[in-house]
Amino acid sequence: MEQLERRQTRHKRKKFRTGRLIFLAVIALLLGGAAYSVQQYLSGQKLASETKLPEQDFAADAKKGEIENFLILGVDSRGEEKSRTDTMMLLSWNRDTNEMKLVSFMRDIYADIPGYQSYKLNTAYYLGGVQLLKDTLTAMFDVPIHHYAVIDFKSFEAMIDILAPNGITMDVEKDMSAFIGVALKQGTQQLNGKELLGYARFRQDAEGDFGRVARQQKVMDALKDELFSIANAKNLPKFVGAAQGYVTTDLTAAEELKMALSVAAGGGINIDKMTVPAEGTYTFNAYQHAGSVLEIDKAQNKALLHEFLQMK
Repeated sequence: MEQLERRQTRHKRKKFRTGRLIFLAVIALLLGGAAYSVQQYLSGQKLASETKLPEQDFAADAKKGEIENFLILGVDSRGEEKSRTDTMMLLSWNRDTNEMKLVSFMRDIYADIPGYQSYKLNTAYYLGGVQLLKDTLTAMFDVPIHHYAVIDFKSFEAMIDILAPNGITMDVEKDMSAFIGVALKQGTQQLNGKELLGYARFRQDAEGDFGRVARQQKVMDALKDELFSIANAKNLPKFVGAAQGYVTTDLTAAEELKMALSVAAGGGINIDKMTVPAEGTYTFNAYQHAGSVLEIDKAQNKALLHEFLQMK
């Protein structure tokens, strides 16, 4: 009986020691992971410390309900004080359902720019930055905008290479090289940052800007998959740190992290897409002061946009 009790006692002690070792190992892994994440975050932050575009004036619209709209801008900046927007997107996120909708605005839309002569939509940013472009879009389409994010092309390239060092899988639908700084061959391949940017900017074909916008949306889908890929989890701390320098936004780092965690916690994410102007709602025109433009049916596009965004 005593021997049995001694064996049971030894067994309990052994289980206790084993459990304690496992517990300590888990703690060590967590601490090591946290230390690695902080180190990588700071590394990314340092990498981008001298590249950030100046913060801009921005008056957010009041939030109503669970939907937040983000104005996402890609600018063709080569060190100039002023630049035009090559990419203009509105990302609409429903915090309750985790649904996302992405709207691309064609840069050649002939727009009523408040306080200025009508011109191409991408000129609004050149004339008055984020706020004037926001005012132009809200005046034309009556869509609230709550946040903004601006990134230039060199920063985009760098962030892609941090997130996916081995490149991002992309199905290149044709050979591309004209005016994009890289030569891409048709077929599925891994594109680095410079190549992915070139792919998103190509427009020297029959589709012109419409084809480019479709490719930009395709790139956004690929980026979403990479961001939430388990294989890229180790790269995220450095990516988030670099974003603090490469991306100019009204969001704080804490708000960015909170949003990313909320989106990730929602599970699989599909992004519905729309382009403004919609098919059949525009004509081509030309003005001496503006060049070739898209004259759009504003009322029809506004109605279609509100329906797409499920605005009440």
